[in-house]
Amino acid sequence: MKIEIWSDVMCPFCYIGKRKFEMALNQFDEKNSVEIVWKSFQLDPSIVSDENKTVNQFLAERKGWTLEYAQQMNDNVSKIANEVGLEFNLAKAIIANSFDAHRLSHLAKKYNLQNEAEEQLFKAYFTEGKNTADHNTLIQLGVEIGLDANEIKLMLQSSDYTEAVRIDSFEAQQIGVSGVPFFLFNDKYTISGAQDSSVFLNALQTISKELVG
Repeated sequence: MKIEIWSDVMCPFCYIGKRKFEMALNQFDEKNSVEIVWKSFQLDPSIVSDENKTVNQFLAERKGWTLEYAQQMNDNVSKIANEVGLEFNLAKAIIANSFDAHRLSHLAKKYNLQNEAEEQLFKAYFTEGKNTADHNTLIQLGVEIGLDANEIKLMLQSSDYTEAVRIDSFEAQQIGVSGVPFFLFNDKYTISGAQDSSVFLNALQTISKELVG
């Protein structure tokens, strides 16, 4: 069974959705037969990395919210994250363009470490307050999952995987993905958003029965 997941590193519900999907996968008897492929999706490709701007300030500017309302929204998201065992520290999150982070994910895929890369990137952004657009940070995160520092550095200095990121985004447009996370099961079933783990488990079991039948 193949599951493709369109996601963005700076999308809170993508991290929450990842956890809920993993909760379902852990209850699935055939989990070892599931292939997971992460697909690149940038919520806002125009974002300029800015270490001096808080997430609250960014949201207030982009969405026309007050700082108080942005804080309230982030508090609500953090509470939802906490319910699935995630610790969000959005007060220290750094606004960062995610394009190079997506390229790192594609490099990790080459070594079957893509899921580990996605986890590290999410954790770095939402929990640790690291700049996920900074090349030194990306090298550090890659090394922590077993990638070679020099290979990451050379990749970041080149245009490697640029086309792969763009192809993922184009595929998303072709199948009508308007928001993430977006899950595509065996090119047939889709789930949009950070749904309850029972929704993911039902999809896994339904497809498994079809494959057997």
